[in-house]
Amino acid sequence: MSSPVSDPFPEQGSANGLLREVQRLATTGARAVEPFSHGGEHYLAVPQLAADHPGQPAAITAGNSDVSLIVYRWTDGLFAEHQRLPVPGGEDAEFFAIGERRFLATASLRAGAGPYEMRIQSTVFELRGDRFEPFQSFDTYAAKQWTHFAIGDQHFLALAQGVALPGAQGENRRSAIFCWDGERFAPIQEVSSAWGYNWLHIEVGGEHLLAYADHAEPSRLLRWNGRLFEPFQSLDGASGRAFCAFGSAGEQWLAFANLHADTLLYRWSGTRFVPHQTLSGPGGREFEWLPGSTADAEGRLVQVNFIHGTREAPRPSLRSFIHAWRADRLEVVDSFATSGGTDAAAFTIGGKRYLAVSNSLGADVRFRADTLVYEIL
Repeated sequence: MSSPVSDPFPEQGSANGLLREVQRLATTGARAVEPFSHGGEHYLAVPQLAADHPGQPAAITAGNSDVSLIVYRWTDGLFAEHQRLPVPGGEDAEFFAIGERRFLATASLRAGAGPYEMRIQSTVFELRGDRFEPFQSFDTYAAKQWTHFAIGDQHFLALAQGVALPGAQGENRRSAIFCWDGERFAPIQEVSSAWGYNWLHIEVGGEHLLAYADHAEPSRLLRWNGRLFEPFQSLDGASGRAFCAFGSAGEQWLAFANLHADTLLYRWSGTRFVPHQTLSGPGGREFEWLPGSTADAEGRLVQVNFIHGTREAPRPSLRSFIHAWRADRLEVVDSFATSGGTDAAAFTIGGKRYLAVSNSLGADVRFRADTLVYEIL
């Protein structure tokens, strides 16, 4: 187990014992965790936004973004570094399959160490043997996240991108949706956007919906009409970050994380998602749904919190939550320390369930912060 530079995670697990720490990975500005399996082996991809740059003050907008994405492989009960991929300013990694082929879509926010270039390429890699090689590159602007999904035999990639900063309006790009044409991904649709962050494909009520989170414009749901995605429903809240859709307690639910507003839970009414509950106040960044076990039939919702405050004065040392059903509401039943937490992903190896959690900032607002791997108890 690697040792952290500082110790923002002193508990070795969660407050009420639902998580037990297994390993700390020495990452820097980690923005996502993507577990996947192939050929009987288990892997974890971690894109990194930036490393601390000598002479620069501590700031969430600083650092050297000419860094790599790290692919780890599970070996003797721990993750060991397997491969590094050239993914500057890494924000996301999405592993998916089309037939017998395996891909890893990566999103690059920026390159350089200041001034930064946000108009750069984001690359989809293909897995050949046990190594990733470049397959297709896209011209992107402040790319945040790729989401792969399928409707029938059609495969799609949705890209969230853009940043609405002063002086950047002429440079900004809309978020976009691409479709597999048998050889590569071709653009089919742009989506009105300003500061795109996330997507989620949802099948509910006989519809294919695509949830889109935007920091500066209203987040919303789009509906597949057989040809394109059309407007379906606007969502409450501001500074949208992520979604999680799940079935539980006999209903279909949609959790919606907001950074500067409340994180919310919606219930499917049969025709649309209606507000059901406020899960927490500001800070929401990502989710992971843990399906129920024999002891917890309704499952649990992991909520990762990022920062309080602003980009200029962030407070990254927060508690992230594990929610469980109590009557008709989700309530916090456990919590764990995160430091600029960005993502959580569950996976199973050898009959044991694990949760990987990425942290992007130390308590001192430096980028060096460990990614943690927990066993779920």
